[in-house]
Amino acid sequence: RDKTQRVLLYVCAHTAVIYNLFKNSQHHLQGHPNVISCLCVSEDRRWIATADKGPDCLIIIWDSFTGIPVHTIFDSCPEGNGIRAIAMTRDAKYLATISDAEVQKVCIWKWTLAVETPACSLNLPKDYGFQNYLTFNPTNNKELVSNSKTQAIYYSWVIDKCFILYLLPIITHSLSFETQTFNKLVGKFSQSVFHLNLTQVLSATMEGKLVVWDVHRPPESSSTLFGFPYIKPCKLVHLQREGITVLTTVDGYLVTGDIRGNIKFYDHTLSIVNWYSHFKLSCIRSLSFSITPANSPEESNFPPDCTLKGDLFIVRNFIIGTSDASVYHVTTDGTKLEKLFIEPKDAVCAISCHPYQPLIAIGSFCGMIKVWDYEKKKYLFSRVFEKGLGVQSLTYNPEGALIGAGFTEGTVYILDAMSLGNETPEPFKYSRTSVTHVSFSHDSQYMATADIKFTVAVYMVVVKNGQRVWEYLARLRSHRKSIQSLLFGVHLDSNEPRLLSLGTDRLLIEYNLIKSHKDNLEVLDIHRTDQGNHPTCMVWYPPLVKELFLLICNSGYKMKLFNSTTKMCRKTLLGPTYGSPIKQTQVLPVKTTLDLQRRYLVFINKNKVGLQILPVDGNPHKTCAIVCHPDGVAGMALSYDGSYAFTAGGRDRSVVQWKINLSALEAAVSLGGEDLTPFYGLVSGGREGKFYRELEDYFYYSQLRSQGIDTMETRKVSEHICLSELPYVMRAIGFYPSEEKIDDMFNEIKFSEYVDTGQLIDKINLPDFFKVYLNHRPPFGNTLNGIQESFKVLGYTNSKGQKAIQREDFLKLLLTKGEHMTEEEMHDCFATLFGLNPEGWKSEPAASSVRGTGPALSGHVAPLVDAAVWQWLQTKSM
Repeated sequence: RDKTQRVLLYVCAHTAVIYNLFKNSQHHLQGHPNVISCLCVSEDRRWIATADKGPDCLIIIWDSFTGIPVHTIFDSCPEGNGIRAIAMTRDAKYLATISDAEVQKVCIWKWTLAVETPACSLNLPKDYGFQNYLTFNPTNNKELVSNSKTQAIYYSWVIDKCFILYLLPIITHSLSFETQTFNKLVGKFSQSVFHLNLTQVLSATMEGKLVVWDVHRPPESSSTLFGFPYIKPCKLVHLQREGITVLTTVDGYLVTGDIRGNIKFYDHTLSIVNWYSHFKLSCIRSLSFSITPANSPEESNFPPDCTLKGDLFIVRNFIIGTSDASVYHVTTDGTKLEKLFIEPKDAVCAISCHPYQPLIAIGSFCGMIKVWDYEKKKYLFSRVFEKGLGVQSLTYNPEGALIGAGFTEGTVYILDAMSLGNETPEPFKYSRTSVTHVSFSHDSQYMATADIKFTVAVYMVVVKNGQRVWEYLARLRSHRKSIQSLLFGVHLDSNEPRLLSLGTDRLLIEYNLIKSHKDNLEVLDIHRTDQGNHPTCMVWYPPLVKELFLLICNSGYKMKLFNSTTKMCRKTLLGPTYGSPIKQTQVLPVKTTLDLQRRYLVFINKNKVGLQILPVDGNPHKTCAIVCHPDGVAGMALSYDGSYAFTAGGRDRSVVQWKINLSALEAAVSLGGEDLTPFYGLVSGGREGKFYRELEDYFYYSQLRSQGIDTMETRKVSEHICLSELPYVMRAIGFYPSEEKIDDMFNEIKFSEYVDTGQLIDKINLPDFFKVYLNHRPPFGNTLNGIQESFKVLGYTNSKGQKAIQREDFLKLLLTKGEHMTEEEMHDCFATLFGLNPEGWKSEPAASSVRGTGPALSGHVAPLVDAAVWQWLQTKSM
């Protein structure tokens, strides 16, 4: 829409964007759960149809004037993986789709009738090639054409009878890919269109040729069997030297875009009329012409065409999309090329927000860094690094004067934040692999980096000749697996920086920066954070309590608080459970000091961004999340004032700005209830269910057990049980924590009031026990997949192709590996499992009937233990 407004439509991950160029505003068409794979618009630009690719795929038809969805087709392709191509008739009455499946399905939809089933459909044989382009005949709604790289297919459907027929025109090939039909090399098909005013179909190829197909339509009086129209190859036209990537029609012209960035116009005889080759663009990916016709010739500056007559070449304005992620607008009156977007053409993984200005730096694998003002929605400046330098990580320093940039081939740059110029004469090249993390100390005296080879490097500011310059200090391969977080902090008793790293190897390592010197990075201490799960990220916990904590998230959907000095695990809490564990989290900055006692976390997992109210306590209503990048989110940044969150989509090459609405989350918490009410929903049946009633029974039975089962004294009923009873009650209700996890529970309860009162706690009541259970147990229980994974590590492949362990090896593992048992403990456990000690492990004074050495168990334990046997043993223990 030119003159009064210029509006573009494009796709960004799972969102379609209507962008008004003159107003610099966007309207988002949100509703797809997966990445949008294709879209189309009606000729009058009123209706937009979008389709996605993935599970539970949708087709949505939108009113572009209001931005409101008018019809949604759910589960449009249950057999496949979504929609590959979509087309709309000229009058916008019908939609056609081709599925993205091994056996592709062509469907015609009468969407104006608000139906969710196709009017007609057919399956295409596999040997027809993967059809990836589809279009209607603009003058006949009954005809369509699609093509793969090797085959074009013509379709004709009967509207009244709702059935569709297709014809596959045959081009025979020899081994050299030269067709026997034309005796020439045809090339791979790109796009197809119906001829402007002839009964022909044209298919463009990557050899710069057009295959012309004749459409034969029998007279209407013909019978149904012989009245089916068909097409056959007519001729092969070598239109141009360059491979054709785009083929379309406008204003009586046939238009091509090619791999060299040329746009060429042909008349109905396929004679060239005009071309644009002086723009020096990259490969053309899309051409879109304005709905507004060209100006009258009398008041214009149109160029002459290349015919002998030299008539004015009059065509409407158009948009060009190229393979290097650039979009241009061409004003044909005067031949003016205007750059609209110059965006990253490769994955975007690195983003960072300025610490006190509304600026965001975005880095891409193509070597581009762009800085935007996100309040004004305005691009400010950029830098493109030399080929081979892909931006992997970006971070502003606390003053906002510098940007640390890590690159995919190991180079580290320190850049001026306002110009992106080098702050050092030469970049640092101490790594040969991708630099995944960059972090500055609070005083900007140190910068640390981590790479994918598990190495931490430190750089520092020194004074030379009266000037402050950055120098390399030291590096250390401190981890055995990938580094997940690299974090600076401040020592409690001084203002000196401290540096910590966290790896998938479950190690939390603190470095001694004071004692480190050139080429020698000293380690201060090493602590293991988890036993079974691996950590995914860490952040400093805000000072909501007197203790200073590190918050560490792990792959088991847990958030763990560690004392920053002793590294003792002080609390384990259930984190957000939105399909995948948290992969990165940050504390939301506050706008004023009045907000310091009400803090929030922003997090990302595999494909979502979410909010978490602090303090974390396991309440499921204190968190929310939304899909941000269906194909995976690569990074996150927060604005300096906490108003916005930004997510980078990695391979979808997009960055999304999210407005943070805290009041909506607070309202959800209020509706969720108080005290234990939100927690009851985490167990089967809630408060009145069987599970919770059993928990109460076991809790009070534990009091009897601790007082002695056979005592004759008067019983004392209390609201508490001793801490020593906690593991037994946990196991009784089906949760089997390791000894390390039991110690974590003990520490959590013992020291819960120590900082405030100096007292240690040695008992626990039922509500607190219930919370501890919910926060420590596996969020989804012990699954068969988890058991099978364990047997893959410990077992061997038996004759059935399954992983199993010999009985003797299994018993030996229990006695010698990990938190190994004593023989007495092992016999007591098996006695309970097999019902030989029916009252439970040592819960009654009666002795177990199984004692002795390993052979005593041979009659009960299977010779081969596999996942199925282990699951049966677990079932027996419930």
